[in-house]
Amino acid sequence: MLVPSLKLQDLIEEIRGAKTQAQEREVIQKECAHIRASFRDGDPLHRHRQLAKLLYVHMLGYPAHFGQMECLKLIASPRFTDKRVGYLGAMLLLDERQDAHLLITNSIKNDLSQGTQAVQGLALCTLSTMGSAEMCRDLATEVEKLLLQPSPYVRKKAVLTAVHMIRKVPELSTIFLPPCAQLLRERHHGILMGTITLIMELSERSPAALKHFRKVVPQLVQILRTLLTTGYSTEHSISGVSDPFLQVRILRLLRILGRNHEESSETMNDLLAQVATNTDTSRNAGNAVLFETVLTIMDIRSAAGLRVLAVNILGRFLLNSDKNIRYVALTSLLRLVQSDHSAVQRHRPTVVECLREPDASLSRRALELSLALVNSSNVRAMMQELQGFLQSCPADLRADCASGILLAAERFAPSMRWHIDTILRVLTTAGAHVRDDAVANLTQLIGGAQELHAYSVRRLYCALAEDISQQPLVQVAAWCIGEYGDLLLEGSCEEIEPLQVEEEEVLALLERVLQSHMSLPATRGYALTALMKLSTRLRGDNKAAILEKMPLVERGGPQVDEEAKESKEETRLLEAAPVPTEPQASKLLDLLDLLDGPSGDAQHPRPLDPSPGGPLVQLLDLPCASPPPAPIPDLKVFEREGLQLNLSFVRPPGTPILLLITVTATNTSGDDVTHFICQAAVPKSFQLQLQAPSGDTVPAQGGLPVTQLLRILNPNKAPLRLKLRLTYNHFGQSVQEIFEVNNLPVETWQ
Repeated sequence: MLVPSLKLQDLIEEIRGAKTQAQEREVIQKECAHIRASFRDGDPLHRHRQLAKLLYVHMLGYPAHFGQMECLKLIASPRFTDKRVGYLGAMLLLDERQDAHLLITNSIKNDLSQGTQAVQGLALCTLSTMGSAEMCRDLATEVEKLLLQPSPYVRKKAVLTAVHMIRKVPELSTIFLPPCAQLLRERHHGILMGTITLIMELSERSPAALKHFRKVVPQLVQILRTLLTTGYSTEHSISGVSDPFLQVRILRLLRILGRNHEESSETMNDLLAQVATNTDTSRNAGNAVLFETVLTIMDIRSAAGLRVLAVNILGRFLLNSDKNIRYVALTSLLRLVQSDHSAVQRHRPTVVECLREPDASLSRRALELSLALVNSSNVRAMMQELQGFLQSCPADLRADCASGILLAAERFAPSMRWHIDTILRVLTTAGAHVRDDAVANLTQLIGGAQELHAYSVRRLYCALAEDISQQPLVQVAAWCIGEYGDLLLEGSCEEIEPLQVEEEEVLALLERVLQSHMSLPATRGYALTALMKLSTRLRGDNKAAILEKMPLVERGGPQVDEEAKESKEETRLLEAAPVPTEPQASKLLDLLDLLDGPSGDAQHPRPLDPSPGGPLVQLLDLPCASPPPAPIPDLKVFEREGLQLNLSFVRPPGTPILLLITVTATNTSGDDVTHFICQAAVPKSFQLQLQAPSGDTVPAQGGLPVTQLLRILNPNKAPLRLKLRLTYNHFGQSVQEIFEVNNLPVETWQ
């Protein structure tokens, strides 16, 4: 005896009446139990009702896979009510991942060849929704026959099914190629839309089909011209535009057929000009047709005058009040700026106005287009506009704007001085947002312009005196002051107003940089190097004054960063050295230039070599320092599936309780190591500091390694124990490794 269950309408009302999710689950679980019992008992009269309820449960997100076989039974039933629910269930519950979908192939084949129009429509709709490649190959012949059936309803469904088959199995294009020419003569909206879509799929996937359908370009042109003049049916007109969806579809097909083909492009030139000039743009439907017309003009080999007309249409779009239309216009102009630069250049004032759009997406597109419009003739005016935008643009756009200005200035600079001034203004306005190589590029630029050394150092000194918060600017200024401090003190520069600078003022400014909490370690490194250079370049005996400006290296103040502490050896050497003579100063200057030159190494200055016989000691004839600790060999601690972890050790000579360990991860496998994290642990008597790694992805095939620095302080000079934990993703798997590093080459601190 069948267990009574709810009707579909009652089930919907009860589920909607549930006040909590638990109540809803209880109702659904109870009803699913009734549905299973009904399926087991084999009730043929109410099977379609039970499956309809199960489909509703499936739409709510609950499991309904146990109804798949019932779909097959309903599809095979001779009753239309059963077939309707069965085909609907097959579209929702079956796909290529279940083998059961192949079992309905024979049922679909029978319904396509023997069924009524309604049944044929159900079968075609199901096949176009979940038909696999195997089903498409088996049923392609039946669908081909239905393409020329008398019923427009069946023909429309058959065309859409053919589109799905071509996407699944491109080699079936030869089967559906012949009927397309006859289907193009249809005046039924749905059939014509489907046919054009089918021709597009065939042309994009088969060169032979593309060549074949180029012969029907005059026929497509005539169809579109008829739409413009008389129209096919008033029920498909929108806001006075005759069937805009069909117009757009035809324009897209013309774009495919006319690409790289002179004859086809010439055939459609007059029609495209007619569409571009006669389409009503007061409604969005007309704007959509006009936009597709512009894309078609730009993608085919159209006449030059027609391309200018298309760019002017996009320029009118920029003046539209609708933000979406303006965004589309900016994006399209950005695509055209390379091929039609002069035509797009006419709309430069309007594009620049779009920079001030409050919408971030619009201003970003306007920025990209503005940068693309910069050339040698308008670089001064455009840089002025872009620098004004840089001062007020949102934070997320500032980095892109600054980088774009620097690239444009480098490419189209009318003079070296203008180039330097532009970079300085960008560094002053958005120093923290410029790209990483801006400092190195500017120092190299200044170093190569000998005639602008005095001008540059005075400009940078004034900028640094006003603001020391922009770190790239501070780094360039410190480098320039260290290089050309003597020119700054001379005060002889004809290009700017006279400025008298004293030695004490320069030293005080560098002291501000060293003591500022905003200064990065790299910035302090620039300032320290500048002070050492100034010890040979400033007039008089400033050695004692310079030593006072050094950070609290010997005193170890808490606010001093580690990079300043690592410069202790440089400070100690400077204290021990006598005031160098002129030849010695020249040699010292050459050595410092190697440490901090315009090539970009200034961001990571190499430590001076204080070893006996080292270059600095040889140049200054200083007494030999105590022998440094013996070098510590590297250690490989981990290797798995191409990922390798190496440790390198450095014990700074001036800090015997400090050990620096550099963790280097390399990857020789064929897959990237992603989400890489290295964590370390030491005993409580140690002090461990982990600096941020250089990245979290170790590229495959021996790409750039990921490095991370560990700083370990051992006040008690105890034996070192180190434990590492690695977590990463590799070859689609999540890996976690925890291990203790054995055979450490550093057992105790001496």
